[in-house]
Amino acid sequence: MTPTDTHPEALRNQIELLRRASVAQRFGAVRSLSRTVAYLSRRALRRRRPDATEAEIDRAFVALHYGEALAKRLLGER
Repeated sequence: MTPTDTHPEALRNQIELLRRASVAQRFGAVRSLSRTVAYLSRRALRRRRPDATEAEIDRAFVALHYGEALAKRLLGER
């Protein structure tokens, strides 16, 4: 197991809860976490670029997470 700041008993409880969870429950947790991370990333981009349009934030998000090449391909840039 990797080092963690979580108390060992709490970590055991978390692992046990995950093991007991259905596939749908685990997928829901992953989906929720992914949405939260995307939201926080976009919010950080908006804070850095308060005057940017939604399209500019979208492009910056794609470039940051998936690479500049994909951002250019998606937007038809050369």
